[in-house]
Amino acid sequence: MSPRKSAAEARHTRERIIERSVAVASVEGLEGLTIGRLAADLGISKSGLLGHFGTKEALQIAALRRASEIFTRAVWVPAAGAAPGLARLTAICEAWVTYLDREREAFPGGCLFTASAVEFDGREGPVREAVARLYTVWRRRLTRDIRAAVEHGELPAGTDPEQLVFELNGIYFSLNHAVQLFGDASAPDRARRALRRVLS
Repeated sequence: MSPRKSAAEARHTRERIIERSVAVASVEGLEGLTIGRLAADLGISKSGLLGHFGTKEALQIAALRRASEIFTRAVWVPAAGAAPGLARLTAICEAWVTYLDREREAFPGGCLFTASAVEFDGREGPVREAVARLYTVWRRRLTRDIRAAVEHGELPAGTDPEQLVFELNGIYFSLNHAVQLFGDASAPDRARRALRRVLS
């Protein structure tokens, strides 16, 4: 086997591991990512799987990064071309509802970020730090568009961007909870009504 083919196969195997890890973690949490479980699911050896990541922690962080890429493609990219301010904020919010309602293939158990935030908020270590970093990036993106909306007169001058980000996150945590725990088909529309109220 040529070195080039060997490297391509290694990359392909790593991708399969990460994709499966994201799906498992969305259902069972990041702690559900056991080397034995994933190796059995993918038909590879434990040592072969460990060779790609070294530790369970590294695998968990790789799964979070992939989930972030999926989230970015589903939520940020569709809205990125909208004008900064309320137009983009509204587009982001709609894409966010759609993502939580429809992104079932990648996240069969619901939003991995919501699950991992709850799973790791009381812990210390690199995985918790990775979750917090990803949330911080997202909160900053939302804050920038809220500030732009205030500057353009699209939101009231006294709007507190951090408070509004807090409320937006609350709506989406509640949406994920309603969809996942109760199978509430009306939850996306409820979320949209809540969004219209807080962004009016």
